[in-house]
Amino acid sequence: MSSLTEKYRPVVQLLLNTGTCPRCILRFCCVGSQTLYRCPYKDLMKDLKEFLKNNQEKEDTVCFDVVDPPCKRIRLADAEGPDDLSHNGALQRIPSVNDESTVMDNSAVKVCNVCLGILQEFCEIDFVKKVCQKVNSAGYQFTSFVFSVSLPPQLSVRERAAWLLVKQEMGKLGLSLAKDDIVQLKEAYKWIFHPQLSEELGVPADGKSLFEVSVVFAHPETDEECHFLATACPDCFKPAKNKQSVFTRMAVIKALEKIKEEDFLKHFPCPPSSPKNLCVALEIQCNNGAVFVAGRYNKYSRNLPQTPWIIDGERKLESSVEELISEHLMAEFKADSFNFSSSGREDVDVRTLGNGRPFAIELVNPRRIHFTAEEMKGLQQTINNSSDKIQVRDLQLVTREAIGRMKEGEEEKTKTYSALIWTDKAIQKEDIAFLDDIKELKLDQKTPLRVLHRRPLAVRCRIIHTMKSEYIDEHHFRLHLKTQAGTYIKEFVHGDFGRTKPNIGSLLNRTADILELDVESVDVDWPPALDN
Repeated sequence: MSSLTEKYRPVVQLLLNTGTCPRCILRFCCVGSQTLYRCPYKDLMKDLKEFLKNNQEKEDTVCFDVVDPPCKRIRLADAEGPDDLSHNGALQRIPSVNDESTVMDNSAVKVCNVCLGILQEFCEIDFVKKVCQKVNSAGYQFTSFVFSVSLPPQLSVRERAAWLLVKQEMGKLGLSLAKDDIVQLKEAYKWIFHPQLSEELGVPADGKSLFEVSVVFAHPETDEECHFLATACPDCFKPAKNKQSVFTRMAVIKALEKIKEEDFLKHFPCPPSSPKNLCVALEIQCNNGAVFVAGRYNKYSRNLPQTPWIIDGERKLESSVEELISEHLMAEFKADSFNFSSSGREDVDVRTLGNGRPFAIELVNPRRIHFTAEEMKGLQQTINNSSDKIQVRDLQLVTREAIGRMKEGEEEKTKTYSALIWTDKAIQKEDIAFLDDIKELKLDQKTPLRVLHRRPLAVRCRIIHTMKSEYIDEHHFRLHLKTQAGTYIKEFVHGDFGRTKPNIGSLLNRTADILELDVESVDVDWPPALDN
């Protein structure tokens, strides 16, 4: 049970007289009942007026049966805070708390001087339906939602002024009111809005939901009310590249924590003035959490980069592995954008054969998120039918956390290659046979010249685990290698002007170069193989 008792009477009348709405009055009276805030606006106003009318000797005049316990308390203590100070040093003259005619004269619904209408107009079913219409028209799949609200930063300033006003009134009764005792506006708004939105959308509200519905409020009429804080606390307001204004909510809150009460009252009216206009809902937005799709790809072309090949703004090749896969996923998931990652990468002229290379794609803000195993199999087939340059397998939905297993394999796992090698001097089969007996060959590889523009200069120790040679003719042989992940195979063959030691050229004591290279396996046991 939660109730307003006699000690709240001066606060209720004070706030009503200064233009505060019933729900904000409940907040400043530390009422923690969610159910109470959901009562119709007119009923709340009526109950508060009856509370003021009734005999002061009656202990619990207005009593609401609710299941939610109060979450805030007013503590009995010596009053703290400024004496009757206000704008320019003195609290503005407020109608007497016994002047009940004033309360009755203010019975018309006016824009609240604290919440600027957030807990009035924007709690009504018409606005709830407007939000639902926006959500439904966006075409998202979701089974629950989380609701977020962005409030104008000046609301924090008005809240501070109202708190100072109430704190001074409570001090007259020997009571103190801490800022943390007040029910936060966002919290109260969600108490009211959540159940209505849930009912209209037909799904539950869930703080862990990946589908977010957000409303951004603005109040242009009072935008400049924060500006005095920049003079009082300049350190709190520093320009940021991604912010249009320095007066962000967090910056304002930080400044309000620093400014002294007497300084605040010199610059801002207490109580805050009544605005002419309501807040406006600047944006109603929807966003789905990212979906992750993984699989393995084979690349059969020697003229296809893994990612778009663009140099100085000029595209060098028309497509890429990334694009051939992602364009179909983007269309089916109806996502805004994507991020591609893989377990290593091959050069544009290198094929990836065998079981393929593991990859993952993050689909940002997808409208569709539910796919059956059969639908994923159909999507895989669509990708494979669209190009003869690539094929994908084991296409499946995965979690963000699972992608870490793919990345672990980049340096720790092994990879198998097949290289077609040319030598300047003639060779016989017995000249290359010794390569088959070399095990765990350690290399020192200085960053290759061809990647030095995008990789830091360093010497990396890599291991060639095994080699098997296959003689072709006097100037050509094929070499099958099992290596540590991250080994530069081309440089191991030709030496990169001595930057990789030892190398095939130095081992054979002749000039060697690589003509073709294929990745035959990437030994990362992820993602799980499917029955395709």
